[in-house]
This record gives sequence, structure tokens and C-alpha cells, in this order.
Amino acid sequence: MALGDGADDAALNRAWSAFCDTLKSAGEQAFKDLNPTSAAHRVDALRFLTQNLGQAFDLALETRDTRYPSLHAFCGPTRKLGGDCADFTYQQAWIDGRSTYRIVGERGTARFLNITVQGARRDGPGVLHEPFGDVPEVNLAGHQLAVDEDGTFEVRVGGARCGPNWLPTTAESRKVFIRQGFDSWDERPARLRIERVDMDSPQPLPTVAQLTGAIAWAGDFVTGLMHDWPEYPFSHGGVDATRPNCFPAAGSTDEDAKRGRAAVNMHWRLARDEALVIEFDAHDGLWMLTNMGVFFNSMDFRYRPVSYTPSRTAVDSDGVVRIILAHRDPGCHNWMDTQGFEIGNVTYRHMLDGQPAVLRTRLVRYADLAAELPADTVRVTPQQRVAQMWQRFNGIRQRYAAL
Repeated sequence: MALGDGADDAALNRAWSAFCDTLKSAGEQAFKDLNPTSAAHRVDALRFLTQNLGQAFDLALETRDTRYPSLHAFCGPTRKLGGDCADFTYQQAWIDGRSTYRIVGERGTARFLNITVQGARRDGPGVLHEPFGDVPEVNLAGHQLAVDEDGTFEVRVGGARCGPNWLPTTAESRKVFIRQGFDSWDERPARLRIERVDMDSPQPLPTVAQLTGAIAWAGDFVTGLMHDWPEYPFSHGGVDATRPNCFPAAGSTDEDAKRGRAAVNMHWRLARDEALVIEFDAHDGLWMLTNMGVFFNSMDFRYRPVSYTPSRTAVDSDGVVRIILAHRDPGCHNWMDTQGFEIGNVTYRHMLDGQPAVLRTRLVRYADLAAELPADTVRVTPQQRVAQMWQRFNGIRQRYAAL
């Protein structure tokens, strides 16, 4: 048997050939002007593509049948997408507005949990690539969940109202989106699964039409992610491309409220002999800072100090948090590693109690850091830095059971 002997060979081959051409074109976006020419930056851009190529068909085909839903973890230590936060885990399940679903699991101890039903994607400019761009319809926050004494719970999604943990759907509902946010390294994630309640037969095998449709979707996905980043925040996120190293004011829309957070991004540029001091007053709530590459992919949060939360951050005696963004370890507790990149992005998120902080920045010479910081700024020895690395490594492994 050879190509052309099957009735559907031509359609399948056309779809696959088109995807391969699309993938080649997407790869060329790694060399865009906004990405520096160093090997580290070029490799990181292509790695961003290859990581997401690895999940393209999970999203497009393997989890796509809304009558047989599956929770898909679309970000993690080896897969970065969409300005992902190093201290969040992200899962999604494709759903429809006709079916009734059940999410069952153990609550765990993650400080933040948000389960959102999301609706139709917007039309027009300013819409981020799939699987983003859809509108949050309704959500359940962690503190709203009714949880049994043993830590288990069940959420009904769609259908008739059913108990306290119920999320209604509409004709436009297309996914369930689950975020968990962590503060300390010992917090345990919620372990969740989803199912359609009236399932009564095995999942059918994919048809030719479903596979060719998935191939087209996957092509749009890899095209979109390489096209939209890093331009999207500059064009649609309120970030001024001409003003590096400073944060705009943090804000929260109604949609952000359903997602349970406010966020703001800064893009930075740092010479080898420079450091950036990020300062803000210690404040209530759960806040997170994540250092990201050019394509808004979180840096290596499994091994490197590229993210901070309240419990893992030293506060100076004047009540100010000072994060030191630098290319090499300055010996400060709150060092944020650049991973050797010359430009990147830092995103601040605020959740739960209180109000977002006002973030201040100072660009200083690396050699002048000691004079720029309070005398009581917490320092660490090389041995303590290694201990921090192991804490981070074990904490991340706990969040991602497969590691």
C-alpha cells in the first residue's frame, strides 16, 4: 500500500504538508527584530516553539472532544506559554454548553485556586492566539468552594443547578480554565479530574475530518504564538516599548476579577555591568513576580531564582521589598536571575486580599549595589544559595507530580 491507495490519502497528505509549511514559517519568527541575535535568545525562541509543538495536538485533537473531556496542563517547567507565571499551575478542559460535567478532586493547600468557565473568543484585532482570547463567564474561587472534611470536593459544570459548587454554562461556553497559585514551597496542589456525567460509551476514534481540522488548528496555534509574542503586550497590553525598566500601574478589569488577579508587565534591558532594583512596599495579599524571556515564556523556575512570592522574600527593615535583577549573583537573598539574557520581561500579579503595589525601579551599576541597598538587606552565602535551589527544585516537583 502506498500514498494514493486510500480514499482519504490526498486530503490527509494535503493537510499534513500544509502544516509542515506552516511550522517552517512559524520557526522563522524566532529571528524577528525584537529578539536579540545572541545564541541564547535565538535558542530560547526556537525552544518556545518546540515546547508548544509538543502540545499542539494535545490541544487540537487528543483533548478536543467535549463529550470526553480531559484536563490538560498547558504550562510547566518544560512548556511555557502566554506569559505564564512561575508560581501558577494552569489546566484547561474543552467543554460545550450542552453537556453536564463533574470536576472531582482534593483541594490541597495551594493558597490560590480559581476555576473559570470561559466563553466565545472575541473577533477583531487585539485577540491573543488560541487557546486564549475567550471571555470569562463565571468562576469559583478557592474560598467559595464547599470542601468535605477529608479535603475532597466536587464541582458541577453545566446542567441544572446542583449544590453549592456549581458553574453554569451558556451556548458559547468552550472551556474550563483552572489556575492554582502557590506561595510557600510546601503547599500541595489540588489534584483534579473531569468527566461528563452521562458518558455511556467509549470515545469514538478520530475521523478524517476531525484529524484534518486538528492539523489546521495546530498550524494556527504555532503560527499565532510565534506571531503574537513579544509584540502583544506592546500593542495591546499597555506596555511602552520605548520605556524599558519601569512598570506601568497595575490594574484589574472585570475579566481580571473573574480570573482572580490583577497584573502588570515590565520589559527590561540590562547591560552586563548593570543591575535593576525593583522596590515596593510589603503589602497584603498574594503577589508574584516572574522573570520571562523575550517571547513571554517564564525562565527556568525549576532551578533558578527567577520568581518570588511573599513567603520566599526577605523584607528590609524599612518595610520595603527589594528584588535585585542582575546577570550574576550579588549575594542578596532576593536575587532575580536573568539567565544571561540581555532583555526580558517581569510580570507582577496580585491576588486575594489588599491592593496591588506601586512598583518602583532603579537602574544602577552592579559594582554600586552595596551602596544602593540598606545595610541590613539580607545576604546569603553560596551554600545558602544552593540550599535555596534545592528548596525550589523540590517544591516545583511537588506541584508537578510527573517530574
